[in-house]
Amino acid sequence: MILTDSNLLMYAVGAEHPNKTPAVRFLDRVARGEIEAVLDAEALQEVIHRYTALRRWEDGQRVYRLAREIFPRILPITGEIMDEAKRLVDADASLVARDAVHAAVVLVHRMDGICTFDRDFDRIPGCRRIAPESA
Repeated sequence: MILTDSNLLMYAVGAEHPNKTPAVRFLDRVARGEIEAVLDAEALQEVIHRYTALRRWEDGQRVYRLAREIFPRILPITGEIMDEAKRLVDADASLVARDAVHAAVVLVHRMDGICTFDRDFDRIPGCRRIAPESA
């Protein structure tokens, strides 16, 4: 099982960018059932936050709808996950909080890794970053 970062959704729906095609391909493979992947509640929160902050909620609605169509199962952010995120930040205070939460989801659920373009995950022990083009 692979956790999917919100950046794949945003690149897939966004303007032309070098990450767009790999994001679309990954999400298409998930939708066809070739890759077993999920989202966590934090990823959906990021979509809402990003598009409301940009005052582009119509675009955000499209991204959110796509997310829920492809990923009917959303993993909750529990106290156990937050405790693990805190442990990760205790070990490396330079971690961004949302990355620590995603990494904690991967660790608590003993997942294969997180599919993301964000290379910051490369430095989180035990949390394998999976590049979309190699998934």
